[in-house]
Amino acid sequence: MQTNKFKIVTVIGARPQFIKAAALSREFLKHKNIEEIIIHTGQHFDKNMSAVFFEEMDIPTPKYNLAINSVGHGAVTGRMLEGIEKILLKEKPNILLVYGDTNSTLAGALAAKKLHIKVAHVEAGLRSFNMNMPEEVNRILTDRIADYLFCPTATAVSNLMNEGYNNIVTKIINCGDVMQDAAIYYAKESESKSTIIKKLSIDKFILCTLHRAENTDNPNRLKAIIEALNHINNSTPIVLPLHPRTRKKIDELNIKLNLKTIAPIGYFDMIELLKKCSLVVTDSGGLQKEAFFFKKNCVTIRDETEWIELVENKLNILSEPNKSAIIIAINNSINKNSDFNINLYGNGNACKNICTELFKLN
Repeated sequence: MQTNKFKIVTVIGARPQFIKAAALSREFLKHKNIEEIIIHTGQHFDKNMSAVFFEEMDIPTPKYNLAINSVGHGAVTGRMLEGIEKILLKEKPNILLVYGDTNSTLAGALAAKKLHIKVAHVEAGLRSFNMNMPEEVNRILTDRIADYLFCPTATAVSNLMNEGYNNIVTKIINCGDVMQDAAIYYAKESESKSTIIKKLSIDKFILCTLHRAENTDNPNRLKAIIEALNHINNSTPIVLPLHPRTRKKIDELNIKLNLKTIAPIGYFDMIELLKKCSLVVTDSGGLQKEAFFFKKNCVTIRDETEWIELVENKLNILSEPNKSAIIIAINNSINKNSDFNINLYGNGNACKNICTELFKLN
């Protein structure tokens, strides 16, 4: 049956992408002339890291689930590329939409581009300037072949200009950050949908996440980070939703954890932890911004960050992955009074701005 609808195929595979897709898919549903088809690559396959997000957040059920995971970067990207290509040949969309910087992002963009399907990259232009990060490679390659680059910040636009994108046939749009759209929307629902604070029975605490390969795959870095967290936990309790991959690495190295670990959690639980915590300590990209959205200082255990504006405004401190540096950064941040009344990521209209641009294609 023929349709006159503007067909979008969205590729997602990891937790942050589920949240971004939830916000933008909700905007798509307001427009009868848009048909969105979601492909879930299966990159995050644990129920608490995948299925629960679709259930909690009313994300449209993916039409396709490739269930590709638990293999190396090359194998997983290759299998995703093959699987997505087959779907695109069948669906024949007007445009393919990808988010962020995962293997799913790159595979989706490559598959579409080779079939001469236009590519839109949401969260384009971010740079850590560390080519040892798989995410940096993914985002640079995706940006280079995308037709529409939806940037979350002025810094992201500047990064692209500095790389010569004014000489490349593509459209660059500073649309704002879809994660802020999601945070604003779901913050209204989280208290009624989450019981995590009651379950943990905890008052003042630090929220921590740890999953970046640069930290977890380096035994010395991982040991130093855990030692610092164990030390801080003696004075201020730390709550650590532990990524399965990180737990495996800790177990393999026989590192002792003297803090509160919990299983991966859904987004509403994460929002409630963000609302109630005293500080965020992370090596995640997205959680740095979410800390800002909920007016929390942040310590990022990485050598660099894509969200440089948070560092420039002294709302986020970068810490080297050694015990003393982490302890100093946390102690300097936990009681710091910061001014969060600054507009860094738009005003919650990113999804509307993206839809406006996509309508111009229709």
